Amino acid sequence: MSTATGTGSGKSTAAWRNWAGNVSVRPAGEVTPASVEELRTAMRRAREDGLKVKPVGTGHSFTATAATSGLLIRPDLLTGIRRIDREAGTVTVEAGTPLKRLNAALAREGLSLTNMGDIMEQTVSGATSTGTHGTGRDSASISAQIRALELVTADGTVLTCSEKENSEVFAAARIGLGALGVISAITFAVEPVFFLTAREEPMTFDKVTREFDALYAENEHFEFYWFPHTGNCNTKRNNRSAGPAAPPGRVSAFVEDEILSNGLFQVVNTIGRAVPATVPGIAKISSKALSARTYTDIPYKVFTSPRRVRFMEMEYAVPREALVETLRELKTMVERSNLRISFPVEVRTAPADDITLSTASGRESAYIAVHMYRGTPYQAYFTAAERIFTAHEGRPHWGKIHTRDAGYFAQAYPRFAEFTALRDRLDPDRLFGNDYLRRVLGD
Repeated sequence: MSTATGTGSGKSTAAWRNWAGNVSVRPAGEVTPASVEELRTAMRRAREDGLKVKPVGTGHSFTATAATSGLLIRPDLLTGIRRIDREAGTVTVEAGTPLKRLNAALAREGLSLTNMGDIMEQTVSGATSTGTHGTGRDSASISAQIRALELVTADGTVLTCSEKENSEVFAAARIGLGALGVISAITFAVEPVFFLTAREEPMTFDKVTREFDALYAENEHFEFYWFPHTGNCNTKRNNRSAGPAAPPGRVSAFVEDEILSNGLFQVVNTIGRAVPATVPGIAKISSKALSARTYTDIPYKVFTSPRRVRFMEMEYAVPREALVETLRELKTMVERSNLRISFPVEVRTAPADDITLSTASGRESAYIAVHMYRGTPYQAYFTAAERIFTAHEGRPHWGKIHTRDAGYFAQAYPRFAEFTALRDRLDPDRLFGNDYLRRVLGD
């Protein structure tokens, strides 16, 4: 067995931290299994040693979903494509495969996922287990594109789950929070690679909220960013096209994506953190810095973008019909407060899906994400925003900061008891438990 710091019985001296740096833990041991059998062996030994077990990906979750003082399972060696079934339109990949490697590999095979989020650093199992999503009128989250998965349960059983096999586990484990077992492989639906034309355009807050229903209906993928302390937004519309590829020029891409969206953004956020009074003025300048542009490319090159500026984030899904009212309340709250917000607010959508604890389970949803630059106090802003979101029946993203507990989720999710009953069956001794899961799922 390939190990990082032993099999779980030894003491680890290395602390694990998530990407944002707000979660830190010192596990008793770490393993990097290279096969499902090695994974099962590591879990068996952990049980014998009385240790909890948690798999961890790249740490892009802002919550303590993967935190443990027990055995930390790193999936670094469980990577790569197992098989491509062109007739079925599926690809099966190892759980630790980073999305960026999957996207590049699929493109080489002339294939693509239908939809994805804008960050490619996560592992496929980490992204799906926490409900990572992009934006889409008809196409849903990455988890909703899963056609089957392989799950190693607490007793070492390897379950193959799909709509036809272990269907009740499949319904829940596509967004399983690491509570039901350790995912070892995922089968995604894929399609022949296609082109997307992206149209990025500044728009006023009043116009984008007034015309939101039309913008949503007219575009396959619509999202926008509102800059607090201003009446300005930046919109992005992605729609399929016949091509050919016409990506942004190298100079344009460098200026927009590296200098403005990362380099200069890092500088202005650092200034805003040091001198909060400068934030409204900087926001007015920043909101006008990005210019309109149109480009065409294959999906992952349009959906995704580099994110080098680190931040804290809260995101809630509200019923789509409640979006405009919720967002206007958020804007009013910011304007009436002493808060200084240097990060834009991101708005996306998703169709309803049938995953037990998906934020879009059973309802068309709109997502509102609020951010604060890392190192800047965020609690007052997030608390005020969360009060607004929960008043509109909001469901927090499982991988982002929130203060909700099992009592809230039992009301927010009609099938919550179905998930917890399944957890009781698959992991009665809470091998995969931790403080975060105790809060959000109960114990």
